[in-house]
This record gives sequence, C-alpha cells and structure tokens, in this order.
Amino acid sequence: MLKILRRIVQEMNDAKNLEDSLQILVKQVREVLETQAATVFLIDREQGKYVLMATDGLNPDIVKRISIPLEKGLVGQVIQREELINLENAPENPHFVHVPEVREEPFKAFLGVPIIHQRRVLGVIVVQQEDARCFDESEEAFMVTLSAQLAGVIAHAEATGAMLKLSSVEGSASQDRFEGASLGGIPGAPGVGIGEAVVVYPLADLDAVPDRKAESVVSELAQFDMALSQARDEIQALKGRMEGAIAKEEQALFDVYLRILDKMGIGDEVAQEIRDGQWAQGALRTVIKRHALQFEAMEDDYLRERAVDVRDLGRRVLSHLQARQKVTIQYPEKTILIGDEVTASALASVPEGRLMGLVSAQGSGNSHVAILARAMGVPTVMGVDDLPVSHLEGRELIVDGYYGQMYVSPSSELREEFLLLAEEERQLDADLQSLRNLPAETPDGHKVSLYVNTGLAADAGLSLSVGAEGVGLYRTEVPFMIRDCFPAEGEQTKIYKQMLAAFSPRPVVMRTLDVGGDKPLPYFPVEEDNPFLGWRGIRLTLDHPEVFLVQLRAMLKASEGFGNLRIMFPMVSGIGEIDEAQRLLNQAFQEVTEEGFEIQKPTVGVMIEIPSSVYQADEFAKRVDFLSVGSNDLTQYLLAVDRNNARVATLYDSLHPAVIQALHDVVKSAHAQQTPISICGEMASDPAAVILLVALGFDALSMSAASLPRVKWVVRNFTVEQARTLLAEVREMNHPTMIRCHLELALEQAGLGGLIRAGK
Repeated sequence: MLKILRRIVQEMNDAKNLEDSLQILVKQVREVLETQAATVFLIDREQGKYVLMATDGLNPDIVKRISIPLEKGLVGQVIQREELINLENAPENPHFVHVPEVREEPFKAFLGVPIIHQRRVLGVIVVQQEDARCFDESEEAFMVTLSAQLAGVIAHAEATGAMLKLSSVEGSASQDRFEGASLGGIPGAPGVGIGEAVVVYPLADLDAVPDRKAESVVSELAQFDMALSQARDEIQALKGRMEGAIAKEEQALFDVYLRILDKMGIGDEVAQEIRDGQWAQGALRTVIKRHALQFEAMEDDYLRERAVDVRDLGRRVLSHLQARQKVTIQYPEKTILIGDEVTASALASVPEGRLMGLVSAQGSGNSHVAILARAMGVPTVMGVDDLPVSHLEGRELIVDGYYGQMYVSPSSELREEFLLLAEEERQLDADLQSLRNLPAETPDGHKVSLYVNTGLAADAGLSLSVGAEGVGLYRTEVPFMIRDCFPAEGEQTKIYKQMLAAFSPRPVVMRTLDVGGDKPLPYFPVEEDNPFLGWRGIRLTLDHPEVFLVQLRAMLKASEGFGNLRIMFPMVSGIGEIDEAQRLLNQAFQEVTEEGFEIQKPTVGVMIEIPSSVYQADEFAKRVDFLSVGSNDLTQYLLAVDRNNARVATLYDSLHPAVIQALHDVVKSAHAQQTPISICGEMASDPAAVILLVALGFDALSMSAASLPRVKWVVRNFTVEQARTLLAEVREMNHPTMIRCHLELALEQAGLGGLIRAGK
C-alpha cells in the first residue's frame, strides 16, 4: 500500500499544474480501490464554497463549474466535522444534496475524507459506488493516509497561487502560477524588504537546483557533455576496480549505468531541455527526476529500486557540472536571499548594504539565522511551507517580516503600498535616533539598563551609536565557530581585549563557551540522539577543563587595564556546576596573577535557561553576583518546543503564561537576595514583552543593537504603574495569543503601533 501511495503522490508532484495533478489523483484512486467514481473538492474560502476540481466517474463537464456553500451537502458535513463520513446509502441521508449536473444518481455508497493541513481543511476527496455498502476499514485507512499525503500537495498549490481562482472556468495552466502568489511562514525579523530573489542551495543536491535561463546554449551543452563524460569515466573506473571482486552478472550493472549516462540515454533529453532554454543544472534535475519517477512507479521491486541508482548517477553528473560551472552569485543592489535552509555564512556573503530580506523554508523565528537577521535589521520570514525555491530565482519579492508573509512578483499597486510602508519605517528609525543620548527611563523615573547582545567586535560601533550601556551577552562561541580548530589562548586574549577596549568603561558580560545542540563545532563533532538535552554549554566545558581554563585565562588577561569584564556560565542546571565552574575560575585567576597580570576578579553570573534553574534561582543568587535569563532556551525547555522546528513554531511563544510565571518567580528570587537580574534572550527585543519585563522588575535588558532604540521608546512611554496594571491583566489570561493581542493594543493606544507592524 505504501508503494502505491508514493507512486500516486510522485505522479501528482510531477504534473504540470494543479488541474493535471488532481486528475491523476482521481484516476489512480478509482483504479486502486476498484470503485466507480472518485472526486476531489477544494475549498474556496473567499466565496465560502467548495468547488468540484477533478472527477473520474462523474460528469467531467462540470469540473470547476459546480460550487456549493460550505455548510451544504455531504461534502459540507465532512468539512464541518473534520472527519471522514462513510455511508451505505448516501441519497437517503438528510444532508444529501441532489445536483442534477453532477450525474451521481446511480451511486449509493459514499466515502468522504477531509484533506487537512496544519489544522485547516483544504478540501475533501470522495469515492462512490453503485452498490449500497459501507467501504471497509482497509479502504478507509488507504483514503485517510492518501489524504494526509495529498494535503502537502494542495497546501503547496495554495501557497504558490495555483488555487487563486478555483471557481474560474478558464484554467490557469498557461499563466505564470507564481505571479502574485502570497506565501505564509513564521515572522523571523520585523521589517519590510523589497528586492530580487537570489537562491542559495547546497551542492550536489538535485532537488535544490533552481530554474535558471541558459545564458549560452552552446556553452551549457559543452559543459554538460564534459560532466557526462567525467561521470562515465568515474563509473568505468569503478567497474575496473570491482573486476574479480564480484561476479560477471553483477558487473553488468555498471554497463547499465554507462548506458544511462550515454548520450542516447539521458544525454539527449538533457540536451533538449538546454536547447529549450534551461541551464544545464536545471535541465539535468528535470530529466533525472522524470526517470526516477518512472522507475518508482514500476510494480517490480527490483526495477523500482533502480530509481535510487538513477538519482545517484544524476548527483554524480551534477557534482562534475557544478565543479566546472563555478557559479559566482551576482547579488543585485536589492537582494532577497532565499533557500530551503539559509545559513549564517550565506547571510554573510551578501555585500554590505545589499541585503533587503531573507526567506527560508526551514527554521523558525528563533533559529540562529533568524536571530542573526534581527541583529542585522534584515526583514525575515522563516518556515515557509513548500517554498518553491527552484522557481523563484530572479523574481521580485516582498518580504513582510511582521506578519511572516512573502509576495512573489507583486502587482504595481501592492509594490507601491509596501514601498510607502518601507519609507515610513525608515523615517521611524531616523526619528528614534533622537533617543540615543536619552536614558531608558520610564515617565515616573524608573531606570532600566539597556545592553546589547553581540558576537563580534565589529558590532561595537553600531552598538555604541544607538546608545548601548554595555554588552549584556558576548557570545564567545562565535570566534570558535569560524575557525577550523580551538583558538589558542593568545588568540582568544586578543579577541576579548578588542571587545573590552571598545566598550570600556561600560561592562561586558562574556558568556563562556556555549556550543552543542544547534551550535556544533566543525572540528569537535558531537553525535547525539537529542542534542538539546545533551552535552552542551557548561556541561561540555566542565568535562574539558583544558579548553575551559584556556578561555578563562584569556578573558582574565584581556581585562587587564579595563576592569569591565563580567563572566557568565551558560546552561547551568545545578549548584554543583556553579561550584565547579567557580573553582576553575579561581584557579585561572590565581595562575594569571602569578604570571604578573594586574587584574581585578570579575563579577560572576549564571544563565537561567533550564526549568531546574528556575526552581533553584534563590540558591543560585546566593552564590553569584548576578543572574541573567536566557528566554530563548527557557521558553523552549518550559514548553517542550524545539525552537528551530517550523512544524511546532506556533507553540513557541515567550508570552505563554507558564513563561511569564517562571520569569516572575526568578525575579522574585533574585531580588530576595539583592542580586541584580537581567534578561538577554530575544524576548528583550519584543516590544510587547518589554512592557511585562519592566513590570516584573528586570534590572537590565539585553538585545540586538538594531532593536535597542525601539525598546527604549517603549520604556520611555509606559510608567511602571501602567506596566504593572497590564501585567496583572495578562496574568488573568490563559492563552499567549490573548496576551499578545492585549499588549499590542496597549502599544497602539500609546502611539507605538509602528513597533509591531509596518509603517508608522
């Protein structure tokens, strides 16, 4: 059954448009279940109706011509109930609606299954039969499983604009199906970006290769021929090495591979795609996927497995082709970076001043690339489901980082609207510069220190230009991650001294090495089934004192002559870890002073980012000089939500009542011991959350430099009394969405709506 399902879905994905895809579906379903009619209805929410989109067994002339209100008929019942309906005699059911044009009078048996994607009903697939009977459990199971597979295909079509005119009689196959499409994702970094799409993709990955017009057909053909020849030579060499090691019958497989790689095999087909205007890599992708699909659709197990071989051969040719075609990415003046998984290195590769936005199919609003984008002030949308990366190269895109929307090839009216909003944003940012030298102080005189999070000394200029009072979190792992081995003590000392000097006399909180989880070191790989609950942060460095002591010594040496160093330990889960870390710090301090360095012993803090630390915050506060909440990980661990997983990203919200309660308890514990407490997670950059953080009593907030002026604007516009009133109100609420809406309304009423949406 699984093989049949895969074959159907693969054939649908290979169809040219949505209509063809659905027609393949109903034809295949009718054959597999040996039933007499199969039909797909899709929901047109704008019209409040469901539309007959494809059928095999009913009247084909009424496809896209019949639409029925959502609450009507048996299909309407499936939609309303969000579950399958299996009837022995459908016409006798009181919800049955007779539509003469459909010609379903002969059919009695009815099985309707909803097509659901991320809690939304997209449509219904129906099978019918003349005999009065209920479909059996195996047929139900097949249809439910198929529906789950189909949901992704429909959602992709909806995202790419293929469903914009469901009830239109005219098909859209001849039109650009991405023209004017709106794709939804997860807000990653606020702002509005307009520019030209530049696709970034991993090498030797056929599925990731984008469509691109061939600049020179002759050149593309020549390069493909050379890559094909190199792949053939590679297979021939493999065959030679295996002679004598395997039987002649098995050696014949290499001859099959060579025939596939012959010009009369895939060669002619790829060449034709190139002559039709596609570049060689895109042409190869198209042909290989076509052949692999043909093998996967075969009934014979042996032949079906050959699809794996075809894909492998395709990757071999692609690797040689990419080695020859050293593609130098041309970044337009206004670049929108887009890909299945956009990395930090891809972000850094865009020339300064050209990056207008970022869109990634994978990740969430709290992925590290999203955090980096926020620090850079780049509008970002993450986790765009079924992002059609290969079709977006060179298109104009609008990125709305506030609402997590991306618009493809927008209309002139939509472009003008967003250009106006972008201009209003620029004006707002310019106005906020006037706050640079003003204190972050509430109207009733309560002072809140505003620090920056950073990982590079190069950020110092921007941080100071926006009025940062110091560094609340210096991520020391950044210098470790951009090298191919552990940096030596002298090298680290130089790096840390640059940061301390740049901010002197302002304080700099340096977090000790925090790697593991989603921040691996390439030269220190750690393979774990669950890295987020594994060997990371202080756990790793305590197990490697030779690494930890070198870093601590470097920090202490760098502080000579400045006296503004503060050290913070990450991922602490118990008292024992604090005691051991402080023992090593004392050892490092003694060693450095014995070497003749004249330094002060730095203040020491720990991060509160694990549930166990919330409940031990009072004991932690007795042992250290300050506490700092890492709201990103604390939220992740409290809610058991992987913050990098787009599928559960909607469950990740720092305004969850449980998170607010945890923050309340931590602040109370810290203040009971007269220990300063700050927060350095992304929550400190969220204008709505800042109101609560002031009310809760945090002494300092640390955020990206780009966010600091906006946070200062919030602090200077809400009295402590107003903030505490709002805190009391939201603590009576039990849903994060309600809490966010309540706080955003307060921002709007205070005239700060420009912080949570585009424009003033």
